[in-house]
Amino acid sequence: MTVQIRRYRSYFLRLLILILVTFGFWSSGLIWFVSEIPTETQSDLSRTDAIVVLTGGAERLNEGLKLMDRNKLARRLFISGVARGVDIKTLLKVARHKPNDLNCCISIGYQADNTAGNAIETAKWMQANQFRSYRLITANYHMPRSLREFKAVLPDFKLIPHPVFPSVFKSDSWKTDFFALQIVVTEYNKFLFSQLAKSIS
Repeated sequence: MTVQIRRYRSYFLRLLILILVTFGFWSSGLIWFVSEIPTETQSDLSRTDAIVVLTGGAERLNEGLKLMDRNKLARRLFISGVARGVDIKTLLKVARHKPNDLNCCISIGYQADNTAGNAIETAKWMQANQFRSYRLITANYHMPRSLREFKAVLPDFKLIPHPVFPSVFKSDSWKTDFFALQIVVTEYNKFLFSQLAKSIS
């Protein structure tokens, strides 16, 4: 065996070990991440100053409107990450909610295009309105990353996480569903990249 072949074998062996170790850490983190995904609806129905809804699914907005209108759990509703050109009337129509006196109590944020942006946009709105507590509504698989981002910019504010469950996550067997796992893996990778970006900056 020539020296060059031995070098190639040593190089590929080290590369293989690195890949296996990296995959091991990634897999361990994924197991932790899955354990952090809420499996039950929030049972804490205490009032907060505001309800914050992150765009990304009609069920999120529907839940926010229900808690605001029917349960009277907050004075104001803030919807973060709305596409430009979309107004409150349009959102209520999408949510199949009749426009009523809620119009005066709903605010919309157009600046955010990711979860970190949602947190920053919400923080500015909360501080401008002198609010100190909020209920955060987003999909259950999105909640772990959202909590990290929001607690980072609003560390001294009371936060009640309020997950909603997209159809694929409503079954107890979602962990064996390929589509659900695909969503979770994608979300986990976004979580890792966001933490890496913060450590670098």
